[in-house]
Amino acid sequence: MKTENKSPLATNRADVMARLDQSSRYDLVVVGGGATGLGVALDAAARGLQVVLVESHDFAKGTSSRSTKLVHGGVRYLAQGNISLVREALHERTLLLNNAPYLAQPLPFVMPTYRWWEAGFYGAGLKMYDLLAGRAGLGKTELLGCRETLGYLPTLRAQGLQGGVKYWDGQFNDARLAIVLARTAASHGALMVNYCRATGLTYDNGKVSGLICEDQLTGTRYQLQSPCVVNATGVWVDELRQKDGLAVPGEHGRATQPMVAPSQGVHMVVERDFLDADVAMMVPKTADGRVLFAVPWLGKVILGTTDTPRHDLAREPMAFEEEIEFILSESAKFLRRAPTRADVKSIWVGLRPLVKPPQDEGGSTKGLSREHTILISRSGMVTVTGGKWTTYRAMAEDVLAKCVEHQLIAPTQKSTTKNLRLVGADAPSASTSVRPLSDAPGWHSYGSEQAFIQTLPGATEELCPGLTIAMVRFAARYEYALTVEDVLARRSRLLFLDARLALELADRVGEILREETQKEPKVQEFRSLAANYLLLS
Repeated sequence: MKTENKSPLATNRADVMARLDQSSRYDLVVVGGGATGLGVALDAAARGLQVVLVESHDFAKGTSSRSTKLVHGGVRYLAQGNISLVREALHERTLLLNNAPYLAQPLPFVMPTYRWWEAGFYGAGLKMYDLLAGRAGLGKTELLGCRETLGYLPTLRAQGLQGGVKYWDGQFNDARLAIVLARTAASHGALMVNYCRATGLTYDNGKVSGLICEDQLTGTRYQLQSPCVVNATGVWVDELRQKDGLAVPGEHGRATQPMVAPSQGVHMVVERDFLDADVAMMVPKTADGRVLFAVPWLGKVILGTTDTPRHDLAREPMAFEEEIEFILSESAKFLRRAPTRADVKSIWVGLRPLVKPPQDEGGSTKGLSREHTILISRSGMVTVTGGKWTTYRAMAEDVLAKCVEHQLIAPTQKSTTKNLRLVGADAPSASTSVRPLSDAPGWHSYGSEQAFIQTLPGATEELCPGLTIAMVRFAARYEYALTVEDVLARRSRLLFLDARLALELADRVGEILREETQKEPKVQEFRSLAANYLLLS
């Protein structure tokens, strides 16, 4: 199936909320506007179901905008022997690259080796990676000599270098993909509502019968009727599960044992010349056994990531000092010019929802899982968490299969999302360019819609390289953007690329948004937020 090339669907806030007020009965209510919830909403809407999605903040505000920007099968999961997870992810990787080619593309990785045995050892594992990918492979794994390795990674430390291994995975623009998923779901009839918080559930004879939600801008409350409520709020799923457990007669909280143990991933952005390459560097085993990436992305380089247990669920988590030192010190071991704190343009933190299985009768627990988990409570609420961006589509398909199995929705046609081209992924015209995601952002970030955006007022007025006034207007009119943060963090990625520059543009972007939406664009709130993305020396 292919998205038609037509004028974008407007996302005026008043119209969205009027529609929410006018229609209260749905086949499916999704709570959570991250990768998983958006995937569920799109799959269900594409099958013809009446769908509404509510998100308490902006789409992809949480984990789904803070990934390492990789569409991957999971090389480290292969090392752990999780063959099924890797095979599924490799298959889904290809589907994503096909359905949104301007937002997700193949990317070669080079793994430098400094011990004589590493090339053969890691090369053999990556050959297995190729075999698991089969026809979905993006390129063959190659063993490299020293000269070839330095040819791909010219800023790599040469002392002691034995060679390297080149393999293929993919990268993507996570937050923009999330917005495109929301818009594609809307084009199939789904009602997508950001800044609308789920405050409670309704019941009929002990079974979920709907959701109560509240507009975070006006305080207006809405009651949505549906026999099927999907809790897809990522690391925050236990909050709604707690409300469910307390509300069902006789449960007394028994169904609310936490199922998520959050893990924190820190990423730093530095200038492109620290890597000076169109390939990514991957170090499979650092001093403490973690993986280190240096990934070219939107004209900069992302360094990371960490994997640190965290016991709170902060919306804007901060990096621990030891994580900062870990990334900088490990990068210094492999890059000829070591990045310092002063070189960091932006630093961000994402919480990963690792699944903590309930205790068995003996009281023991299994290890944390990186696969997705779907639970149906006694009241019939569906909870899904875990997994990763690469497999969002397969997760959505699994969720709807469970909903049908438990008779929460009527049997439907099969999923159509395997070949569903997303908004902006129409066949490019002669004037439409699809450039590598390693390049600086620009018109190509919009796929086949770039020609339309160039017709909007301000198309030739740049706020900074890669961001025009027309792009801000497009975000407000067609991409659900309401605040300066929405625009500078997720519609464009400036906050994640250069926090100081984002701060400089906050007032001007606020003026444009105020003109477009007649709402307060929250400039001061953005200033406070952006300060957290700066790494002080």
